[in-house]
Amino acid sequence: MNRLDILCSYLDKCETFADVGCDHGYCTLYMLKNGLCGQAYISDISEKCLSKAEMLLRDFIAEGKVVSECCDGLGKIPYDCGQVLIAGMGGEEIIRILENSFVPERFVFQPMKNARQLREFLLSRGAEITYDGVFRCGDKFYFVIKGGRVGYKSVYSEAELEFGKDLKSADTKAYIENELVKKRSYSERKMSAEHRAELTAQIAFIKRVLENET
Repeated sequence: MNRLDILCSYLDKCETFADVGCDHGYCTLYMLKNGLCGQAYISDISEKCLSKAEMLLRDFIAEGKVVSECCDGLGKIPYDCGQVLIAGMGGEEIIRILENSFVPERFVFQPMKNARQLREFLLSRGAEITYDGVFRCGDKFYFVIKGGRVGYKSVYSEAELEFGKDLKSADTKAYIENELVKKRSYSERKMSAEHRAELTAQIAFIKRVLENET
C-alpha cells in the first residue's frame, strides 16, 4: 500500500469530513466510497491543486456531497466539522493553520516533519490525543496524530514528545533505530565542541529510549 492508503485506515466514520490541503482528493474519495461520511469539504490554497481533486470528485460535487473551497488552511471549513485531515505538511505549517483558525472537533494529522512541535502545540491547547504512532511505507516513516479539541488531556513523557506515544510498536522502534543511525553518522562530521556535545546527548537519549530507560 502507498502512504495515502495506509493513512486512510486511520480515518473514522463521521457525519462531516474535511481534507485540508487535499491535493488530488484521494482521502475524500475513500471516505465517500466507503460510506464513512455524509458530507465532505475539500480545500487547498492552490486553485490548480484543488482542481485535481474537483475532477476526481466531480460526481460527488454534482450531488452536493462535496463542497470545494479554495482557502488557506481551515479558513472556510465549518467549526463543527466532525473530522479534519491535514496530511503531507510540516508540523510547523499545521500549527500555523491551527493558530489562525481552530483545533478541530476531531482530527487526524500526518506531519512530514516537526512532529514534536505539533504535539507540544496540541497539548498546550488542551487537546486530547487518542493515537500517536508511526507507520512505515517502504523505507520511509510517517507520524499519525489523532485526537480532538476536548476530552481527556494527554500527558506525555520526554520520549513520547519526541517519538510519539506508541513507543513499543515495531514501526516506531524501527524509526527510532533509524534516527540513531543518522545521528551516529553525523558524529563523523566536523563540528564545534558545543554541537558535538549536543549530538552526544541526543545519541545517549535515543539509546535510553530504545532500552526503555526513559
